[in-house]
Amino acid sequence: MSGGRTAVIAGLGLTEFGRIYGRTPADFAVEAIARAAEDAGLALGDIDGLLVNPGVGGDIDLRLQSTLQMRNTRLLATIQGFGSSAGQMVQYASMAIAAGMADVVACVYADAPLKEGKGAGASYAGQRRAMRGVGALPAAAGLKAAPERYAIAARRHMETYGTTSEQFGAVAVAARQWASMNPRAQMREPITLADHQASRMIADPLRLLDCCLVSNGGVAVILTTAERAAGLRRPPVHIWGWGQAHPGYVNRRGSEFGLVTGAARSGAEALKMAGIGVGDIDMCQIYDCFTYTTLVTLEDYGFCAKGEGGAFVASGAIAPGGSLPVNTGGGELSSFYMWGMTPLSEAVIQARGEGGDRQVPAHDLIMVSGNGGVLDFHSTLILSPHPRT
Repeated sequence: MSGGRTAVIAGLGLTEFGRIYGRTPADFAVEAIARAAEDAGLALGDIDGLLVNPGVGGDIDLRLQSTLQMRNTRLLATIQGFGSSAGQMVQYASMAIAAGMADVVACVYADAPLKEGKGAGASYAGQRRAMRGVGALPAAAGLKAAPERYAIAARRHMETYGTTSEQFGAVAVAARQWASMNPRAQMREPITLADHQASRMIADPLRLLDCCLVSNGGVAVILTTAERAAGLRRPPVHIWGWGQAHPGYVNRRGSEFGLVTGAARSGAEALKMAGIGVGDIDMCQIYDCFTYTTLVTLEDYGFCAKGEGGAFVASGAIAPGGSLPVNTGGGELSSFYMWGMTPLSEAVIQARGEGGDRQVPAHDLIMVSGNGGVLDFHSTLILSPHPRT
């Protein structure tokens, strides 16, 4: 370690999101990093570390260094944990800064799957790997994309614990309530439980309003030392704890797939590192690619007992005014879909007290989740506006 250096998040950069055409992922990435640097009060030339999440299509990579005209970079890597990547990047950047490998590290994710004249559902169709032999059997059986695979997980939870479609709907309604107060959100029109139930089926039991958005755009965060951040433009966001867990599910009897996720282990590790209990958390920013994912993650983090997630979300606990505010910007269901950068960016905004109409008064400790693959990879962060004492 280098002199007891502690890393903090000092800058946040967000582009516009949604159907923004004519721009590449690299365009969005460069803009997001530039905005993050400006937000922090730093110059691009101050950045000596770059961590890039290449997304599903691998459209941005280490060559982003050249695009940014970075010279003599001290830390450079791609991090691919799919939706868990944002949390992983913050963890690795924090350790690199603490070790003295770099002083200012930018972490970025950007994507542009939406194409003019094509529906959102076709955005990722060309990115599936061709498979042959036994490996092609799941696709031949209809498990061709994320909705079908998450539908199996959701159905298993329903059959095991009695979780209902209406309870999934409560997650969607709460997310839209939060999004209605977020100027950046793609979907701000209120919805009701009846709207959820009337939305078309995508992959039984998941309906349209159970599924996340598809977005073009980019998000970046910049980390530096707490000492340096003290003199910068924005209040620093302190990182109290982190964890990862990658379950390695197998498709055979006895697997916990759909019932227990990597959130159980990574959340426990993050809480232990932070030196706190789950009851100390003020709010959660959860990776909500589907409504089911929010519900099962809250269970696994310990905010309710296993199997009681449905009743917990249906109680109004996660909605505005509830006991545990969740996805206060609208999440990936209603705000924008930038993989793990969606929950991370909202956590930074809330920790700074910059949420405007949606700002939660109690924001001392914020739990952030990232979920990748089909419950295959998980990262957890615990953020705070206060340094850990």
